[in-house]
Amino acid sequence: MTPEVAPGHLGNLTLEQEDKLRQLWQAIFKICGVHGGSGTVMGDTSATIDEKPAAEPEAPKKKRGFGFFKSSSQQNSSIPSNNTGADATDDDKYGLTKQYREILANQKPEDIREILWAMMKHDHPDALVLRFLRARKWDVEKALVMLISAMSWRHSKMKVDQDIMKHGEAGAAASEKGGDEKAKKIGQDFLKQSRMGKSFLHGIDKEGRPICIVRVRLHRASEQSPESLERYTVFIIETARLTLKPPVDTANIIFDMSGFTLANMDYHPVKFMIQCFEANYPESLGVVLVHNAPWVFQGIWKIIRGWLDPVVAAKVHFTNYRAGLEEFINSDQIIKDFEGDEDWKYEYQEPVEGENNIMNDKTTRDRLLGERQHFYAQFEDNTLRWISHPSGPEAQTIKAEREGIAASLRDGYWRLDPYVRARSLYDRQGIIRPDGDVDWYRKVADSKEASSVNAKSAADATGMA
Repeated sequence: MTPEVAPGHLGNLTLEQEDKLRQLWQAIFKICGVHGGSGTVMGDTSATIDEKPAAEPEAPKKKRGFGFFKSSSQQNSSIPSNNTGADATDDDKYGLTKQYREILANQKPEDIREILWAMMKHDHPDALVLRFLRARKWDVEKALVMLISAMSWRHSKMKVDQDIMKHGEAGAAASEKGGDEKAKKIGQDFLKQSRMGKSFLHGIDKEGRPICIVRVRLHRASEQSPESLERYTVFIIETARLTLKPPVDTANIIFDMSGFTLANMDYHPVKFMIQCFEANYPESLGVVLVHNAPWVFQGIWKIIRGWLDPVVAAKVHFTNYRAGLEEFINSDQIIKDFEGDEDWKYEYQEPVEGENNIMNDKTTRDRLLGERQHFYAQFEDNTLRWISHPSGPEAQTIKAEREGIAASLRDGYWRLDPYVRARSLYDRQGIIRPDGDVDWYRKVADSKEASSVNAKSAADATGMA
């Protein structure tokens, strides 16, 4: 049964929410210098704000910032003023406003546009943008700040696509064997966590959400560097993102606390995960199950709860034994480790020699990237038309065209995927298919042939591009 589309999600928006979506796209385009005509990019088109004059009067300096959120009486903009906007710092716990201003001061509009589109991957552009609107309670200004800051975090700080996902497990294996001292340590730590199954993805819950299981008893703070732990965490999150099947757009995380002792407690990864989901992957958590937690965790939970946004904290549930999980997961999809009926155990399969050879084909990669650029521009043009014609028959035609372009972007991403993302365990096991389909319950015996089948399917799909 197809899950229902939740309110505020793509396909179930009120007229007011649609208007907020258009406003946010308009704000994004101003920052990116997009003004129509097949995605033409201008220079700095964002509105200006005046800095306070010095002791002696002088011409006000021009600075890219929040000026385009001023009312129409202050400047020519269709985006209304918001008194609870991003200049307020009472709820800016991660300093996103400062990051946003630094990004606008140091990045060219065309660079922001390129990085932002790369962030979309296989997602419907509206669906990704809506995450930030919902996370900021439909405050357009705050959503923009959060979106641009998250974009910069993944590109400039974590280097998600140009390093973590591009090199993946095979890159870690290569570093483990022949990297410099730092790279070798990071590679070893990354693979150690993968091999032991400290965190892994498997199956779906009753709402169709992919399940991530974290076996907390396997963690010791001294056994890996903070950097490798952060890379591993982002790798799992990004891989889980690839397994989302609309309208499902959130995940279920089970923290398996069986056998937990104070020796397993490490606040650094907890804080990192909280920041990931609150600031950089908003609206990605469907539910968090803290399973079989011992009494000693009660005091720790009081500390952690104080760090959580109330919305995130409300998604945390404490469960015990099989009966507790059955509220969220069908019994035949609860693994035997949790006293369920599914006869499945985590087994890591090492990267296969040559599984990423297709990434050496830069010619095909660049051709596919060029095709995506064409669709980016089309989506921008149609969105600008939608902003100008928000209602009536023409609006319906434009929206249908946008849906078609979004579908082309999704299909195009999966043709591009093997050229820009190293294969993961879930590709080798045949769970993530070359066309983006996901089969969590594929038989283990079948997965032995998955790598070669996936490689052939990817090549065939590319040949038809």
